[in-house]
Amino acid sequence: MLFKSFLVLSVFAVVCYGQAKVPVYVYYESLCPDSARFVNEQLYPVAKTFKKNLELHLVPFGKSTYTTQGSDVLFTCHHGENECYGNKVHACAIQHIQGNSYQPEISKEDLTLEYINCLMHRAQLKDGAFPTKRCADEAKIDQWQAIMECANSTEGSQLLKQYGDVTNKLQMPLKSVPTIAFKQTFDDELQKLSVSSFRHALCKNLSPQPVECLDLPSAASVSGSFASALIALAMFLVSRLF
Repeated sequence: MLFKSFLVLSVFAVVCYGQAKVPVYVYYESLCPDSARFVNEQLYPVAKTFKKNLELHLVPFGKSTYTTQGSDVLFTCHHGENECYGNKVHACAIQHIQGNSYQPEISKEDLTLEYINCLMHRAQLKDGAFPTKRCADEAKIDQWQAIMECANSTEGSQLLKQYGDVTNKLQMPLKSVPTIAFKQTFDDELQKLSVSSFRHALCKNLSPQPVECLDLPSAASVSGSFASALIALAMFLVSRLF
């Protein structure tokens, strides 16, 4: 009897409270206006709203290329040499940012997103030095010195090379920037939807859909029918137990 009760509660917990989570890879460039627009206007607000549903992977390489000469890695970037440096700052930030023990509710991923969002906004203003320190101050990142040292060393080059390999594995060369790939798989229709409405694209890939998707015109009916099916399944299982 105890086992049956536990199973019933488990079924209803999945129906009512289950959280879906989907991996999303964003391939972008540090000085690309389209990348900045996507990160600032779509990715950042959606990622904050869907924190429990999104496994975000940032890939700062875009249409760059690289060659190796011994231990050196030489990059050619879509928007010039400054973008190569900016891409390294992004790569080093993703590597070195850590959460704060005195703020356990703010994760490494939260801080990274805040920092990247600031970099993408401020770097487009082109008002002098790359905003490595300025954005660290704004996002309250403690590791800005480690990020700068990394970006100016072979570590930054090696990290960026790794992101280049990840990008080339998806497409070589990358067709458009930014490119958004769910589950590290490129889909042309999802790419178009992601660029126009990342929230719609994310909700389309979440099952079951969270309540944050319910006010989407195209998602509400789908979510309702899916929830009804889950409830029907739960009721069927309950009826078979007793």
